[in-house]
Amino acid sequence: MPFKKGHNLSKGRPRGATNRSTEMMKLNVARAVNMGLDYLKEDYEAIRKEDPAKALQILTKLMDFALPRMKAVDMKVEGEINTKIEKLQIEVVKKDGTENKDN
Repeated sequence: MPFKKGHNLSKGRPRGATNRSTEMMKLNVARAVNMGLDYLKEDYEAIRKEDPAKALQILTKLMDFALPRMKAVDMKVEGEINTKIEKLQIEVVKKDGTENKDN
């Protein structure tokens, strides 16, 4: 019996449903991550004692999962800016505490 377009016998997998192998893979990955989280603090402390720079690098990568990233915002300003600098005062303080003012 060949397939006929528009039949109503079987609707197939519902939209958005995952197959069993995908579901099993997600479950196994979740279990592995949970096991790794149990030792995360001790592992991080060991890395920090051995190589603080690498520990900081790991910490900044982990922050991506905990804190939202800020996106750059473009602003467009239309119009004219008429600003005039009337006076500029510079004060230089030397290490011995004496001041040198330049007007």
